[in-house]
Amino acid sequence: MAFSVSSSPAAVHSSSLSSSFEQPRGPLAAAQFGAFQPLDRSHLSSTAVNFSRRRCAVRPLNAAEPKRNDSIVPSAATLFAPEVVEKVEVEDYEKLAEELENASPLEIMDKALEKFGNDIAIAFSGAEDVALIEYAHLTGRPFRVFSLDTGRLNPETYKLFDDVEKRYGIRIEYMFPDAAEVQALVRSKGLFSFYEDGHQECCRVRKVRPLRRALKGLRAWITGQRKDQSPGTRSEIPIVQVDPVFEGLDGGIGSLVKWNPVANVKGNDVWNFLRAMNVPVNALHAKGYVSIGCEPCTRPVLPGQHEREGRWWWEDAKAKECGLHKGNIKEENLNGNGNGSVHANGTVAHSDLFNTQSVVNLSRPGIENLLKLENRKEAWLVVLYAPWCQFCQAMEGSYVELAEKLAGSGVKVAKFRADGEEKAYAQQELQLGSFPTIVLFTKHSSRPIKYPSEKRDVDSLMAFVNALQ
Repeated sequence: MAFSVSSSPAAVHSSSLSSSFEQPRGPLAAAQFGAFQPLDRSHLSSTAVNFSRRRCAVRPLNAAEPKRNDSIVPSAATLFAPEVVEKVEVEDYEKLAEELENASPLEIMDKALEKFGNDIAIAFSGAEDVALIEYAHLTGRPFRVFSLDTGRLNPETYKLFDDVEKRYGIRIEYMFPDAAEVQALVRSKGLFSFYEDGHQECCRVRKVRPLRRALKGLRAWITGQRKDQSPGTRSEIPIVQVDPVFEGLDGGIGSLVKWNPVANVKGNDVWNFLRAMNVPVNALHAKGYVSIGCEPCTRPVLPGQHEREGRWWWEDAKAKECGLHKGNIKEENLNGNGNGSVHANGTVAHSDLFNTQSVVNLSRPGIENLLKLENRKEAWLVVLYAPWCQFCQAMEGSYVELAEKLAGSGVKVAKFRADGEEKAYAQQELQLGSFPTIVLFTKHSSRPIKYPSEKRDVDSLMAFVNALQ
């Protein structure tokens, strides 16, 4: 896989590039909207603590860490090797976001690339996100770009991808949905089920899960979110934050940082910048398209309409999110008005999680039967979840993958919805503390064993299961 770097003369396109390498800097071009000046790095905050991380050879977005065979390590080495304790300094990203609140997008981009090097990448959707690539190019630093190819994009979007690669001398790292998941969805519900039951399920298969795989190879990512894109869902986007939904390379909550360099920029100002820099843009913009996604779910907007009205136009205005940035939705929208239809009693209907034949859906009687059995024929791994919980949503891909790996192994993988009326029962009988809680019913124990870690990647969950079998 080729890696995306800036197209300056010092740009490097080699997988052996050391992440400690730094390019020579040339004069920078535009720094701010409307007034283009070279970036003055003296304005950047000097109080920010460098994020502690391992720096090694360039790795692709979804690269797996090499697995060590512990059986070949001499036991003496494990007995007498001195213990080395690494001091890890934790960055205060809320403080950093405040310090960068009035910084230009170019300054923010430079700070992000400086801190994370090859462990950060730009998420490019084929719309105004080209501004992010231009800013990255102007910093003079190497950078990476990835994009989600859902298989249902407009031809004009694919043409823009090609134009951007040629303009900047880069290779976009594409992520694709799992073919088996797409096949199962289309065979069971047809090609256009989202018009009838909402777009969340299709987006989860075609966008959210591929994004989750991409982010597992990174420690930070850069998005084109803006506060004015969707006042109902994005009005409180910070410049930089610990990602509240997705996991990064090290796994677990807090392992991924999210940068939003244009969070405070108005849409008109973004377009003024794109015109001034004469960068390639999606040809659909000239046809009335503003916010561009998949072809069946995107249409032009009329004068005076908000840009997001062209996305999923058949749904409520506050449900116009695909799930990629669900962690930035305001709390009141999560709990009452957004991302789901509202029932007459005021509750919100959310798309269910872990919908696959590999995961058994347990009812209350089913979970009660598991508790009664002392000698089970098979072990059971059960996640206690709530569909609205962002952390449950974040682990969906890992849990489904685990279920597929454990199929036929003698371990059943199941889910039990433990919110609402079932919450008190789950707290009393199933050790529910917070969502998600994962418990293992072994073959010979009457009580479930609670998974103690917040690392919910496949390898960690598999190690938990194998250790108790």
